[in-house]
Amino acid sequence: MQETAIPESLVKQEFYNKTEKFHVMACWIGIALNLVWFLGDFLSIKDYWVPFFVFRLCVSGASLLILLLRRQLKISIYSCMFILVLGISIQNAYMWSVMDIPHLQKHAFAYMVLFIGVGMLVLWEMRLSWILLTATIIANIIFYKINSPLTVEEFITNGGLLTFTVAFFCVFLIRTRYRLTYNEIRSRLELGRSKEIIEQKHEEVVHQKKEITDSINYARSIQRSLIPSEEQFGAYFKDSFVLFKPKDIVSGDFYWMHEKNDMLYYATADCTGHGVPGGFMTMLGLSFLDEIVEAKKVTDPGVILNLMRDKIIGTLRQNGNFGESKDGMDITICVINKAKKELYYSSANNPLYIINTLGDTVLSIYKADKQPCGFYHDYKPFTSHIVTLEPGDKIYTFSDGFPDQFGGPGGKKFMHKQFKETLLKNADLPFTEQKKLLNSSLIEWQGALDQVDDILVIGVEV
Repeated sequence: MQETAIPESLVKQEFYNKTEKFHVMACWIGIALNLVWFLGDFLSIKDYWVPFFVFRLCVSGASLLILLLRRQLKISIYSCMFILVLGISIQNAYMWSVMDIPHLQKHAFAYMVLFIGVGMLVLWEMRLSWILLTATIIANIIFYKINSPLTVEEFITNGGLLTFTVAFFCVFLIRTRYRLTYNEIRSRLELGRSKEIIEQKHEEVVHQKKEITDSINYARSIQRSLIPSEEQFGAYFKDSFVLFKPKDIVSGDFYWMHEKNDMLYYATADCTGHGVPGGFMTMLGLSFLDEIVEAKKVTDPGVILNLMRDKIIGTLRQNGNFGESKDGMDITICVINKAKKELYYSSANNPLYIINTLGDTVLSIYKADKQPCGFYHDYKPFTSHIVTLEPGDKIYTFSDGFPDQFGGPGGKKFMHKQFKETLLKNADLPFTEQKKLLNSSLIEWQGALDQVDDILVIGVEV
Protein backbone atom coordinates (compact mmCIF):
# COMPACT_ATOMS: atom_id res chain seq x y z
CA MET A 1 0.00 0.00 0.00
CA GLN A 2 1.20 3.53 -0.69
CA GLU A 3 1.63 6.25 1.95
CA THR A 4 -1.52 7.95 0.67
CA ALA A 5 -3.66 4.87 1.42
CA ILE A 6 -6.33 5.10 4.10
CA PRO A 7 -5.18 3.31 7.30
CA GLU A 8 -6.92 0.00 7.93
CA SER A 9 -7.87 1.09 11.42
CA LEU A 10 -9.84 4.02 9.99
CA VAL A 11 -11.58 1.82 7.45
CA LYS A 12 -12.54 -0.72 10.10
CA GLN A 13 -13.87 1.98 12.40
CA GLU A 14 -15.94 3.48 9.58
CA PHE A 15 -17.19 0.02 8.63
CA TYR A 16 -18.25 -0.60 12.22
CA ASN A 17 -19.98 2.79 12.48
CA LYS A 18 -21.92 2.23 9.26
CA THR A 19 -23.07 -1.32 10.03
CA GLU A 20 -23.55 -1.25 13.82
CA LYS A 21 -27.10 0.13 13.77
CA PHE A 22 -28.17 -2.41 11.14
CA HIS A 23 -26.77 -5.34 13.13
CA VAL A 24 -28.31 -4.09 16.39
CA MET A 25 -31.71 -3.98 14.65
CA ALA A 26 -31.11 -7.46 13.17
CA CYS A 27 -30.28 -8.79 16.66
CA TRP A 28 -33.48 -7.39 18.16
CA ILE A 29 -35.55 -8.84 15.33
CA GLY A 30 -33.83 -12.24 15.61
CA ILE A 31 -34.33 -12.38 19.39
CA ALA A 32 -38.02 -11.51 19.07
CA LEU A 33 -38.74 -13.83 16.15
CA ASN A 34 -37.04 -16.75 17.87
CA LEU A 35 -39.56 -16.43 20.71
CA VAL A 36 -42.53 -15.82 18.43
CA TRP A 37 -41.77 -18.96 16.41
CA PHE A 38 -42.58 -21.12 19.43
CA LEU A 39 -46.22 -20.78 18.28
CA GLY A 40 -45.33 -23.03 15.37
CA ASP A 41 -43.81 -25.55 17.81
CA PHE A 42 -46.99 -25.50 19.90
CA LEU A 43 -49.24 -26.04 16.89
CA SER A 44 -47.19 -28.75 15.15
CA ILE A 45 -45.21 -30.61 17.86
CA LYS A 46 -47.28 -30.42 21.01
CA ASP A 47 -45.24 -33.11 22.84
CA TYR A 48 -42.08 -31.01 22.72
CA TRP A 49 -43.23 -27.41 22.67
CA VAL A 50 -42.31 -26.88 26.34
CA PRO A 51 -38.62 -27.93 26.04
CA PHE A 52 -38.46 -26.13 22.70
CA PHE A 53 -39.81 -22.97 24.33
CA VAL A 54 -37.33 -23.28 27.22
CA PHE A 55 -34.49 -23.62 24.72
CA ARG A 56 -35.75 -20.61 22.75
CA LEU A 57 -36.12 -18.61 25.97
CA CYS A 58 -32.55 -19.42 27.01
CA VAL A 59 -31.11 -18.53 23.61
CA SER A 60 -33.07 -15.28 23.26
CA GLY A 61 -32.54 -14.32 26.91
CA ALA A 62 -28.78 -14.87 26.83
CA SER A 63 -28.51 -13.03 23.51
CA LEU A 64 -30.58 -10.12 24.85
CA LEU A 65 -28.44 -9.82 27.98
CA ILE A 66 -25.21 -9.82 25.94
CA LEU A 67 -26.67 -7.27 23.50
CA LEU A 68 -27.65 -4.88 26.32
CA LEU A 69 -24.33 -5.23 28.15
CA ARG A 70 -22.06 -5.39 25.11
CA ARG A 71 -20.32 -2.07 25.84
CA GLN A 72 -19.60 -2.99 29.46
CA LEU A 73 -18.43 -6.44 28.38
CA LYS A 74 -16.49 -4.91 25.44
CA ILE A 75 -18.15 -7.27 22.99
CA SER A 76 -18.62 -6.18 19.36
CA ILE A 77 -22.03 -6.22 17.70
CA TYR A 78 -20.71 -8.92 15.34
CA SER A 79 -20.01 -11.17 18.34
CA CYS A 80 -23.52 -10.47 19.65
CA MET A 81 -25.00 -11.40 16.28
CA PHE A 82 -22.81 -14.50 16.09
CA ILE A 83 -23.86 -15.68 19.56
CA LEU A 84 -27.54 -15.27 18.64
CA VAL A 85 -27.22 -17.14 15.32
CA LEU A 86 -25.09 -19.88 16.88
CA GLY A 87 -27.62 -20.31 19.69
CA ILE A 88 -30.53 -20.59 17.25
CA SER A 89 -28.58 -23.06 15.10
CA ILE A 90 -27.80 -25.29 18.12
CA GLN A 91 -31.42 -24.91 19.20
CA ASN A 92 -32.57 -26.12 15.76
CA ALA A 93 -30.13 -29.04 15.95
CA TYR A 94 -31.76 -30.13 19.21
CA MET A 95 -35.23 -29.77 17.68
CA TRP A 96 -34.20 -31.88 14.70
CA SER A 97 -32.92 -34.64 16.94
CA VAL A 98 -36.34 -35.37 18.46
CA MET A 99 -38.42 -35.07 15.27
CA ASP A 100 -39.87 -37.78 13.06
CA ILE A 101 -39.47 -37.61 9.29
CA PRO A 102 -42.56 -35.44 8.43
CA HIS A 103 -41.66 -32.84 11.07
CA LEU A 104 -37.99 -32.98 10.09
CA GLN A 105 -38.90 -32.22 6.47
CA LYS A 106 -41.07 -29.28 7.51
CA HIS A 107 -38.50 -27.88 9.94
CA ALA A 108 -35.71 -28.23 7.35
CA PHE A 109 -37.09 -25.16 5.60
CA ALA A 110 -36.97 -23.19 8.86
CA TYR A 111 -33.33 -24.24 9.27
CA MET A 112 -32.58 -23.19 5.67
CA VAL A 113 -34.35 -19.86 6.19
CA LEU A 114 -32.03 -19.23 9.16
CA PHE A 115 -28.91 -19.64 7.00
CA ILE A 116 -30.38 -17.77 4.05
CA GLY A 117 -31.33 -14.92 6.40
CA VAL A 118 -27.84 -14.89 7.86
CA GLY A 119 -26.34 -14.85 4.37
CA MET A 120 -28.51 -11.90 3.36
CA LEU A 121 -28.26 -9.85 6.57
CA VAL A 122 -25.01 -10.28 8.48
CA LEU A 123 -21.59 -8.83 7.67
CA TRP A 124 -18.78 -10.49 9.56
CA GLU A 125 -15.36 -11.98 8.94
CA MET A 126 -14.94 -15.36 7.27
CA ARG A 127 -13.71 -17.11 10.42
CA LEU A 128 -17.05 -16.58 12.18
CA SER A 129 -18.88 -18.26 9.28
CA TRP A 130 -16.60 -21.31 9.44
CA ILE A 131 -16.96 -21.49 13.23
CA LEU A 132 -20.75 -21.32 12.87
CA LEU A 133 -20.82 -24.03 10.19
CA THR A 134 -18.50 -26.31 12.18
CA ALA A 135 -20.43 -25.82 15.42
CA THR A 136 -23.72 -26.50 13.60
CA ILE A 137 -22.42 -29.82 12.23
CA ILE A 138 -21.03 -30.86 15.63
CA ALA A 139 -24.27 -29.92 17.43
CA ASN A 140 -26.35 -31.91 14.95
CA ILE A 141 -24.10 -34.96 15.35
CA ILE A 142 -24.19 -34.79 19.16
CA PHE A 143 -27.95 -34.30 19.45
CA TYR A 144 -28.55 -36.93 16.76
CA LYS A 145 -26.50 -39.47 18.72
CA ILE A 146 -28.34 -38.64 21.94
CA ASN A 147 -31.95 -38.30 20.78
CA SER A 148 -32.75 -39.13 17.16
CA PRO A 149 -34.72 -42.30 16.33
CA LEU A 150 -33.89 -41.88 12.61
CA THR A 151 -31.21 -43.65 10.64
CA VAL A 152 -28.35 -41.59 9.23
CA GLU A 153 -29.81 -42.04 5.73
CA GLU A 154 -33.25 -40.78 6.84
CA PHE A 155 -31.68 -37.83 8.63
CA ILE A 156 -29.56 -36.82 5.64
CA THR A 157 -32.10 -37.35 2.83
CA ASN A 158 -34.99 -35.63 4.58
CA GLY A 159 -33.34 -32.27 5.02
CA GLY A 160 -29.84 -32.68 6.42
CA LEU A 161 -27.91 -32.64 3.15
CA LEU A 162 -29.94 -29.83 1.55
CA THR A 163 -29.67 -27.68 4.69
CA PHE A 164 -25.90 -28.21 4.85
CA THR A 165 -25.61 -27.24 1.16
CA VAL A 166 -27.52 -24.00 1.75
CA ALA A 167 -25.41 -23.26 4.85
CA PHE A 168 -22.17 -23.90 2.95
CA PHE A 169 -23.27 -21.61 0.10
CA CYS A 170 -24.21 -18.86 2.58
CA VAL A 171 -20.66 -18.91 3.98
CA PHE A 172 -19.41 -17.67 0.61
CA LEU A 173 -22.32 -15.27 0.23
CA ILE A 174 -21.42 -13.62 3.56
CA ARG A 175 -17.76 -13.51 2.55
CA THR A 176 -18.56 -11.77 -0.74
CA ARG A 177 -20.96 -9.26 0.83
CA TYR A 178 -18.50 -8.49 3.63
CA ARG A 179 -15.67 -7.79 1.21
CA LEU A 180 -17.86 -5.73 -1.09
CA THR A 181 -19.14 -3.55 1.75
CA TYR A 182 -15.71 -3.20 3.32
CA ASN A 183 -14.07 -2.18 0.08
CA GLU A 184 -16.95 0.17 -0.85
CA ILE A 185 -16.35 2.07 2.39
CA ARG A 186 -12.64 2.15 1.70
CA SER A 187 -13.24 3.49 -1.82
CA ARG A 188 -15.61 6.19 -0.58
CA LEU A 189 -13.02 7.39 1.96
CA GLU A 190 -10.40 7.59 -0.76
CA LEU A 191 -12.36 9.90 -3.08
CA GLY A 192 -10.20 12.79 -4.17
CA ARG A 193 -7.00 10.74 -4.06
CA SER A 194 -4.54 10.80 -6.86
CA LYS A 195 -5.07 9.17 -10.27
CA GLU A 196 -2.69 6.40 -9.27
CA ILE A 197 -4.88 5.47 -6.29
CA ILE A 198 -8.03 5.58 -8.46
CA GLU A 199 -6.40 3.22 -10.95
CA GLN A 200 -5.39 0.94 -8.11
CA LYS A 201 -8.96 0.84 -6.87
CA HIS A 202 -10.17 0.06 -10.37
CA GLU A 203 -8.01 -3.04 -10.35
CA GLU A 204 -9.50 -4.00 -7.00
CA VAL A 205 -13.03 -3.64 -8.40
CA VAL A 206 -12.12 -5.95 -11.26
CA HIS A 207 -10.81 -8.44 -8.72
CA GLN A 208 -13.98 -8.10 -6.64
CA LYS A 209 -16.10 -8.70 -9.72
CA LYS A 210 -14.17 -11.89 -10.33
CA GLU A 211 -14.84 -12.96 -6.74
CA ILE A 212 -18.58 -12.35 -7.20
CA THR A 213 -18.56 -14.27 -10.46
CA ASP A 214 -16.64 -17.11 -8.82
CA SER A 215 -19.18 -17.24 -5.98
CA ILE A 216 -22.13 -17.25 -8.38
CA ASN A 217 -20.40 -19.92 -10.47
CA TYR A 218 -20.19 -21.98 -7.29
CA ALA A 219 -23.94 -21.40 -6.80
CA ARG A 220 -24.48 -22.64 -10.37
CA SER A 221 -22.60 -25.86 -9.64
CA ILE A 222 -24.89 -26.44 -6.65
CA GLN A 223 -27.99 -25.77 -8.76
CA ARG A 224 -26.83 -27.95 -11.65
CA SER A 225 -26.13 -30.84 -9.25
CA LEU A 226 -29.83 -30.79 -8.28
CA ILE A 227 -31.16 -30.56 -11.87
CA PRO A 228 -30.76 -33.72 -14.01
CA SER A 229 -28.41 -33.48 -16.96
CA GLU A 230 -29.90 -33.70 -20.46
CA GLU A 231 -28.42 -37.19 -20.79
CA GLN A 232 -30.00 -38.33 -17.52
CA PHE A 233 -33.32 -36.82 -18.54
CA GLY A 234 -33.24 -38.37 -22.02
CA ALA A 235 -32.58 -41.86 -20.68
CA TYR A 236 -36.27 -42.17 -19.74
CA PHE A 237 -37.66 -41.46 -23.23
CA LYS A 238 -37.59 -42.88 -26.73
CA ASP A 239 -36.23 -39.53 -27.88
CA SER A 240 -35.99 -36.08 -26.28
CA PHE A 241 -34.16 -32.78 -26.07
CA VAL A 242 -33.67 -30.05 -23.46
CA LEU A 243 -32.89 -26.51 -24.63
CA PHE A 244 -31.77 -24.83 -21.39
CA LYS A 245 -30.25 -21.32 -21.64
CA PRO A 246 -30.09 -19.33 -18.37
CA LYS A 247 -30.03 -15.55 -18.80
CA ASP A 248 -27.47 -15.23 -16.01
CA ILE A 249 -25.07 -17.73 -14.51
CA VAL A 250 -27.75 -19.05 -12.13
CA SER A 251 -31.15 -19.90 -13.62
CA GLY A 252 -34.69 -19.18 -12.47
CA ASP A 253 -35.97 -21.92 -14.84
CA PHE A 254 -35.54 -25.56 -13.93
CA TYR A 255 -36.69 -29.03 -14.89
CA TRP A 256 -37.13 -32.19 -12.82
CA MET A 257 -37.61 -35.91 -13.41
CA HIS A 258 -38.78 -38.94 -11.40
CA GLU A 259 -39.73 -42.51 -12.38
CA LYS A 260 -41.79 -44.98 -10.38
CA ASN A 261 -42.87 -48.31 -11.86
CA ASP A 262 -44.44 -47.51 -15.28
CA MET A 263 -45.01 -43.84 -14.42
CA LEU A 264 -42.74 -41.03 -15.63
CA TYR A 265 -42.99 -37.69 -13.84
CA TYR A 266 -41.34 -34.55 -15.16
CA ALA A 267 -41.71 -30.83 -14.58
CA THR A 268 -40.88 -27.72 -16.60
CA ALA A 269 -40.80 -24.61 -14.39
CA ASP A 270 -40.22 -20.86 -14.64
CA CYS A 271 -39.66 -19.20 -11.25
CA THR A 272 -40.19 -15.54 -10.46
CA GLY A 273 -36.99 -13.67 -11.30
CA HIS A 274 -33.71 -14.98 -12.63
CA GLY A 275 -30.11 -15.04 -11.42
CA VAL A 276 -29.48 -15.62 -7.71
CA PRO A 277 -33.08 -14.82 -6.53
CA GLY A 278 -34.52 -17.16 -9.14
CA GLY A 279 -31.90 -19.74 -8.16
CA PHE A 280 -33.13 -19.77 -4.56
CA MET A 281 -36.67 -20.36 -5.81
CA THR A 282 -35.52 -23.28 -7.98
CA MET A 283 -33.94 -24.93 -4.93
CA LEU A 284 -37.24 -24.65 -3.09
CA GLY A 285 -39.16 -25.97 -6.11
CA LEU A 286 -36.89 -28.98 -6.57
CA SER A 287 -37.05 -29.79 -2.87
CA PHE A 288 -40.86 -29.50 -2.80
CA LEU A 289 -41.22 -31.81 -5.82
CA ASP A 290 -38.95 -34.41 -4.23
CA GLU A 291 -40.97 -34.28 -1.03
CA ILE A 292 -44.42 -34.36 -2.66
CA VAL A 293 -43.77 -37.01 -5.33
CA GLU A 294 -40.97 -39.15 -3.92
CA ALA A 295 -41.62 -38.95 -0.18
CA LYS A 296 -45.42 -38.48 -0.07
CA LYS A 297 -45.99 -40.48 -3.28
CA VAL A 298 -48.58 -38.09 -4.71
CA THR A 299 -49.40 -39.10 -8.30
CA ASP A 300 -52.11 -36.68 -9.48
CA PRO A 301 -50.46 -33.66 -11.24
CA GLY A 302 -53.19 -31.24 -10.10
CA VAL A 303 -52.75 -32.30 -6.48
CA ILE A 304 -48.99 -31.95 -6.87
CA LEU A 305 -49.41 -28.32 -7.97
CA ASN A 306 -51.92 -27.60 -5.18
CA LEU A 307 -49.44 -28.90 -2.59
CA MET A 308 -46.60 -27.00 -4.26
CA ARG A 309 -48.60 -23.79 -4.06
CA ASP A 310 -49.40 -24.36 -0.38
CA LYS A 311 -45.75 -24.93 0.40
CA ILE A 312 -44.60 -21.83 -1.50
CA ILE A 313 -47.19 -19.62 0.22
CA GLY A 314 -46.37 -21.11 3.63
CA THR A 315 -42.60 -21.04 3.28
CA LEU A 316 -42.52 -17.45 1.95
CA ARG A 317 -45.27 -16.38 4.39
CA GLN A 318 -47.38 -14.82 1.64
CA ASN A 319 -50.76 -13.41 2.69
CA GLY A 320 -51.46 -10.73 0.07
CA ASN A 321 -50.27 -7.69 1.99
CA PHE A 322 -49.33 -4.61 -0.04
CA GLY A 323 -45.66 -4.58 -1.06
CA GLU A 324 -45.22 -8.25 -0.16
CA SER A 325 -43.21 -10.53 -2.42
CA LYS A 326 -45.38 -12.44 -4.91
CA ASP A 327 -42.69 -15.00 -5.66
CA GLY A 328 -43.88 -18.25 -7.21
CA MET A 329 -43.54 -20.13 -10.48
CA ASP A 330 -45.25 -21.05 -13.74
CA ILE A 331 -44.90 -24.82 -13.95
CA THR A 332 -46.14 -27.76 -15.98
CA ILE A 333 -46.32 -31.21 -14.36
CA CYS A 334 -46.49 -34.17 -16.75
CA VAL A 335 -47.12 -37.77 -15.70
CA ILE A 336 -46.82 -40.40 -18.43
CA ASN A 337 -48.33 -43.85 -17.97
CA LYS A 338 -46.14 -45.91 -20.27
CA ALA A 339 -48.34 -49.00 -20.03
CA LYS A 340 -51.56 -47.19 -20.95
CA LYS A 341 -49.91 -44.66 -23.29
CA GLU A 342 -51.61 -41.82 -21.44
CA LEU A 343 -50.42 -38.38 -20.41
CA TYR A 344 -51.75 -36.78 -17.23
CA TYR A 345 -50.84 -33.13 -16.85
CA SER A 346 -51.59 -29.99 -14.90
CA SER A 347 -50.11 -26.59 -15.62
CA ALA A 348 -49.82 -23.13 -14.10
CA ASN A 349 -49.99 -20.47 -16.86
CA ASN A 350 -47.89 -22.20 -19.54
CA PRO A 351 -49.70 -24.50 -22.05
CA LEU A 352 -48.16 -27.61 -23.56
CA TYR A 353 -48.12 -28.62 -27.20
CA ILE A 354 -48.43 -32.08 -28.75
CA ILE A 355 -47.41 -32.46 -32.39
CA ASN A 356 -48.30 -35.65 -34.27
CA THR A 357 -45.97 -36.30 -37.22
CA LEU A 358 -47.70 -39.35 -38.70
CA GLY A 359 -49.54 -38.30 -41.83
CA ASP A 360 -50.31 -34.58 -41.81
CA THR A 361 -48.32 -32.78 -39.10
CA VAL A 362 -50.82 -31.44 -36.55
CA LEU A 363 -50.14 -29.28 -33.49
CA SER A 364 -52.61 -29.53 -30.59
CA ILE A 365 -52.59 -26.96 -27.78
CA TYR A 366 -53.44 -28.10 -24.25
CA LYS A 367 -54.31 -25.12 -22.11
CA ALA A 368 -53.07 -24.29 -18.63
CA ASP A 369 -54.84 -22.86 -15.59
CA LYS A 370 -54.41 -19.08 -15.74
CA GLN A 371 -52.82 -18.72 -12.32
CA PRO A 372 -49.27 -19.09 -10.97
CA CYS A 373 -48.11 -21.70 -8.51
CA GLY A 374 -47.82 -19.25 -5.63
CA PHE A 375 -49.93 -16.54 -4.07
CA TYR A 376 -52.69 -15.27 -6.36
CA HIS A 377 -55.61 -13.02 -5.50
CA ASP A 378 -58.23 -15.47 -6.80
CA TYR A 379 -56.61 -18.86 -6.98
CA LYS A 380 -58.52 -22.11 -7.52
CA PRO A 381 -57.54 -25.80 -7.40
CA PHE A 382 -55.34 -26.78 -10.32
CA THR A 383 -56.99 -28.95 -12.97
CA SER A 384 -55.71 -32.39 -13.96
CA HIS A 385 -56.13 -33.49 -17.59
CA ILE A 386 -55.80 -36.86 -19.35
CA VAL A 387 -54.53 -37.14 -22.93
CA THR A 388 -54.42 -40.45 -24.82
CA LEU A 389 -51.09 -40.59 -26.65
CA GLU A 390 -51.04 -41.73 -30.26
CA PRO A 391 -48.10 -43.11 -32.26
CA GLY A 392 -46.04 -40.18 -33.55
CA ASP A 393 -47.02 -37.81 -30.72
CA LYS A 394 -44.29 -35.47 -29.52
CA ILE A 395 -44.82 -33.45 -26.34
CA TYR A 396 -43.38 -29.94 -25.90
CA THR A 397 -43.28 -28.03 -22.62
CA PHE A 398 -41.57 -24.68 -22.12
CA SER A 399 -41.15 -21.48 -20.15
CA ASP A 400 -42.02 -18.09 -21.66
CA GLY A 401 -38.37 -17.14 -22.25
CA PHE A 402 -38.23 -18.27 -25.89
CA PRO A 403 -41.44 -16.54 -27.13
CA ASP A 404 -40.60 -13.39 -25.13
CA GLN A 405 -37.12 -12.88 -26.61
CA PHE A 406 -36.75 -9.55 -28.41
CA GLY A 407 -35.16 -9.32 -31.84
CA GLY A 408 -35.94 -9.44 -35.54
CA PRO A 409 -36.32 -6.41 -37.83
CA GLY A 410 -38.24 -4.22 -35.36
CA GLY A 411 -36.80 -5.46 -32.07
CA LYS A 412 -40.12 -7.17 -31.24
CA LYS A 413 -40.90 -10.33 -29.31
CA PHE A 414 -40.57 -13.71 -31.02
CA MET A 415 -44.15 -14.50 -29.86
CA HIS A 416 -45.95 -17.83 -29.42
CA LYS A 417 -47.27 -17.87 -32.99
CA GLN A 418 -43.78 -17.91 -34.50
CA PHE A 419 -42.63 -20.33 -31.80
CA LYS A 420 -45.39 -22.80 -32.83
CA GLU A 421 -44.51 -22.37 -36.50
CA THR A 422 -40.86 -23.15 -35.78
CA LEU A 423 -41.81 -26.31 -33.86
CA LEU A 424 -44.20 -27.45 -36.59
CA LYS A 425 -41.67 -26.86 -39.35
CA ASN A 426 -39.06 -29.09 -37.68
CA ALA A 427 -41.26 -31.60 -35.80
CA ASP A 428 -40.53 -34.52 -38.17
CA LEU A 429 -36.76 -34.23 -37.55
CA PRO A 430 -34.85 -36.07 -34.83
CA PHE A 431 -34.89 -34.17 -31.54
CA THR A 432 -31.15 -33.43 -31.70
CA GLU A 433 -31.76 -31.59 -34.98
CA GLN A 434 -34.84 -29.85 -33.59
CA LYS A 435 -32.80 -28.49 -30.68
CA LYS A 436 -30.08 -27.18 -33.00
CA LEU A 437 -32.62 -25.47 -35.27
CA LEU A 438 -34.52 -23.95 -32.34
CA ASN A 439 -31.30 -22.57 -30.93
CA SER A 440 -30.12 -21.20 -34.28
CA SER A 441 -33.55 -19.58 -34.85
CA LEU A 442 -33.30 -17.92 -31.46
CA ILE A 443 -29.77 -16.64 -32.07
CA GLU A 444 -30.69 -15.31 -35.49
CA TRP A 445 -33.78 -13.54 -34.10
CA GLN A 446 -31.93 -12.14 -31.08
CA GLY A 447 -29.11 -10.61 -33.10
CA ALA A 448 -27.14 -8.13 -31.00
CA LEU A 449 -29.85 -7.78 -28.34
CA ASP A 450 -29.32 -9.20 -24.86
CA GLN A 451 -31.23 -12.26 -23.70
CA VAL A 452 -34.12 -10.97 -21.56
CA ASP A 453 -35.08 -14.09 -19.62
CA ASP A 454 -34.12 -17.68 -18.86
CA ILE A 455 -35.05 -20.06 -21.70
CA LEU A 456 -36.24 -23.64 -21.29
CA VAL A 457 -37.86 -25.83 -23.97
CA ILE A 458 -38.31 -29.58 -23.55
CA GLY A 459 -39.45 -32.06 -26.21
CA VAL A 460 -40.11 -35.76 -25.52
CA GLU A 461 -41.42 -38.79 -27.35
CA VAL A 462 -42.45 -41.83 -25.33
